[in-house]
Amino acid sequence: MDDERKLKALGYEPRLTRRLSGFQNFAFSFSVISVPTGCLGMYLYGMNTGGPRVMMLGWIAVTVIVMCIAISLAEIVSKYPTAGGLYYMSERLGGRKWGWYTGWLNMLGLIGAVASIDFGAATITGMFLEMQWGISPSSNDIFLIFLGILLLHVAMNLFRAKVVAVLASVSAWWHLIGVAAIVVVLVVVPGEHQSPGFVVGHWNNDTGFPAFYVSLIGLLTAWYTFCGWDASAHVSEETVQSAMNSPRGMVRSVWVSGIAGFLLLGAVTFAMQNWGKAQGAESPPAQIFLDSLGMTGAKLLLLIVIGAQLFCGFAEVAACSRLVWSFSRDRAIPGSSLWARINRRNIPALAIVFTVFWAAVLASPALWSPTAYTAVVAINVVGFYPAVAIPIFLRVRNRKTFQTGDWHAKGWGVGLGVISLVFIVFGTALFSLPQARPAGGGLFSVETFNYAPVALGLGLLLATVVWMGSGRKNYRVPAVTSHRAPTAEADLD
Repeated sequence: MDDERKLKALGYEPRLTRRLSGFQNFAFSFSVISVPTGCLGMYLYGMNTGGPRVMMLGWIAVTVIVMCIAISLAEIVSKYPTAGGLYYMSERLGGRKWGWYTGWLNMLGLIGAVASIDFGAATITGMFLEMQWGISPSSNDIFLIFLGILLLHVAMNLFRAKVVAVLASVSAWWHLIGVAAIVVVLVVVPGEHQSPGFVVGHWNNDTGFPAFYVSLIGLLTAWYTFCGWDASAHVSEETVQSAMNSPRGMVRSVWVSGIAGFLLLGAVTFAMQNWGKAQGAESPPAQIFLDSLGMTGAKLLLLIVIGAQLFCGFAEVAACSRLVWSFSRDRAIPGSSLWARINRRNIPALAIVFTVFWAAVLASPALWSPTAYTAVVAINVVGFYPAVAIPIFLRVRNRKTFQTGDWHAKGWGVGLGVISLVFIVFGTALFSLPQARPAGGGLFSVETFNYAPVALGLGLLLATVVWMGSGRKNYRVPAVTSHRAPTAEADLD
């Protein structure tokens, strides 16, 4: 059965242009994970919560765990390769409410990811401006750069499908070659390096918490990086041979990122010239680049990182907009008749606008409170992994009736699913624990409070309010093949 017939059998008329190859499908998930964005963005956190020992060994452990989760989910993606991704799987395996809450968690998490990725890119861009031209951007300036990056990602995603596919390939190669270049330069160029024992064994704890606890929360350096790799599912309706290429792309993105991240973290730590100086900097990796390579070398490596962040944001906007579009064609979002439209280029243009608009709203508290911004974008993580857990749980529950698709785990699906659920519960608990002890003592303060569980609770509350208001009446996932597209998908003139 070809891709279009399979999609119709799942209840949807083909509307998007199917041009993505297997490599390009992989490129979206790989770009969203974005090892330079995650590893280097979380490097200071890692220095404070266990240091290199936890960063390096924890990275290996989390890579193995996420591989189990990715394989478990990929088996379900192969059965249900739709742009809706997680919520469509949950709907088919568990019913309307399972699909509804999965979709809202996934959507809020992805919008939070767009906000955090692009705001991080704006911050690093501001740092580069200061290094290059002596311009020191204010918080308002950083926010304006952030808005400019969002508009850039709108423009990139509005290109024809052929151009978007090329951009996905360029993004993957930028990440692969960029990480390789950073690793080689940091290993070869500096005159002095840390010892291998320091790179994998140095311990540091600046949280005020006991060592065992810090060893656990230090794993978040890797957990935070490995988010959003379900992008392969969200672009499945634009992927050829999607029942094979989408699950393959998802799994491949995790193990390739695992190798690349380990090498990158190791190279950055190996090139560190002064621990105290790096730890006291606004961006330790930038300081390490500067100390080990000089100003010119540091700026060149920062440009590689900024490029990776921009491609990461581009891929995340693409993935999120496809989810918004699919969720809207099933009438789950207020104003669905708008967000489910596609333009003459077969691009969900208004869903793209919806995505970046709400990403800007989520990031707006950064204008006056970094703590508030952290609270808002925490939904990125606590939205993603619980949303992933739901279809895996339902697949395990329905293990006697679930029929695998073209790609499967060769009989390991249920076992890996159980392992995945255990670790997702464990990881979500880590996301919700305090990350640093207040200077004045106690467990909590406004500056150190972990707002992740609050963000998760607000996300679930919002989903419940919309469900009670309009969702239970309007939300419908098609049960059988439809030979006529829903009216909400009418083309824009």
